Amino acid sequence: MNWIDNYKSKLTTAEEAVKCIKSNDNVFVHSGCAVPELLIRAMVKRKDELENVTVAHILTIGEAPYTAPEMEGHFRHKAFFIGSNVRKSINEGRSDFIPIFLSEVPLLFYKGIFPIDVALIQVSPPDEHGFCSFGIDVGTNKPATECAKIVIAQINKQMPRTLGDSFIHINKIKYCVECDIPLNEYKQQKEATTPKEEEVFQKIGHNIADIIEDDSTLQMGIGAIPDAVLSFITNKKNLGIHTEMFSDGLIKLVEDGVITNEKKTLHKGKIVASFVLGTKKVFDFIHDNPIIEFHPSHYVNDPFIVAKNYKMVAINSALQVDLTGQVCADSIGTKLFSGFGGQLDFMRGASKSEGGKPIIALPSSAKNETVSRIVPTLLPGSGVTTTRGDVHYVVTEYGVAYLYGKSVRERALALINIAHPNFRDELTKFAKDNKYI
Repeated sequence: MNWIDNYKSKLTTAEEAVKCIKSNDNVFVHSGCAVPELLIRAMVKRKDELENVTVAHILTIGEAPYTAPEMEGHFRHKAFFIGSNVRKSINEGRSDFIPIFLSEVPLLFYKGIFPIDVALIQVSPPDEHGFCSFGIDVGTNKPATECAKIVIAQINKQMPRTLGDSFIHINKIKYCVECDIPLNEYKQQKEATTPKEEEVFQKIGHNIADIIEDDSTLQMGIGAIPDAVLSFITNKKNLGIHTEMFSDGLIKLVEDGVITNEKKTLHKGKIVASFVLGTKKVFDFIHDNPIIEFHPSHYVNDPFIVAKNYKMVAINSALQVDLTGQVCADSIGTKLFSGFGGQLDFMRGASKSEGGKPIIALPSSAKNETVSRIVPTLLPGSGVTTTRGDVHYVVTEYGVAYLYGKSVRERALALINIAHPNFRDELTKFAKDNKYI
């Protein structure tokens, strides 16, 4: 029990703990809903003492005060994935975006490509053996912490204790700041603002559900389309989950016996994930729950690991798909919007899985049916998130286009067939003019 005395000696305030941060340091921040806001606020208060501090993380839910205009010269954010709280600063040139697959973010730390001076994390209180859990977000946070020179932990009584490869011993933490405060919740903004849009999402969900077989293992995120899919798979049997993240929507399918994980070929009987985004409902569900294992993203998202799952179904979204099958999901023209995340990790993993199905899903149009999302060419400056060589299924409310192994002519015809009817003539004309068909 020697760790207890060690723990007590490390207890301090947030203001005292962050005094170890120096100018020119690289600071990593715990991501997702686990943002250690007490530590961040204390760090930002020191702005006049600091210059050129890099603050890096994946998507965070909550405050990002280091991206404010007045922080320029003191702090500069580097995003491995762009969230709504940092999007403005990135597109105004005050923050930076690093395009990278989620499976490879930890490699930046392990290989010393992105050295970390200080890691600011939020964890559960230590158990009887002195181990704290990374809780709701293991992802890139555990690898970053393993590589950091100094670890500062916000020890929160409200952080769930999650199982798997999700622990850090108190001896590896330099400073501890105790608190008892609610975690940030991700409350999804309703994407469908009209009954017509809601109907579109429901049709997409139904089309996807139709190609999901019993005994499949699923990867899916959050949003109107994944939620719609969940509502149409209640009659499926023995589904499993291997996903970078999940949210509240999966809980009922577990409780109703739809998700059993019993037919999985990897981690049989277990939901495998890196993090959750959601509300207190899902935080309570994962606490000490032996059905769930959390692992870092370089394991969960590794395409070779993903491929070991039998009938792996990956469901990912897109902003645009062009007539050859190129997928843009991370930018709107030159405007950076999000990031690679785990899309290509899971698309490639599912494509190599026995019976696997990589799926790209999107509404056929946007802005009240005035803009097609099946397009002749991607907007100038758009990034290709998933290449046309990686795309298998594309799903809209008008059906399913299967592109794998198809010629450009066959792809164009299939995609025009699931495009919004308002744009099919225009798309056909482009395809003919450019000798696609």
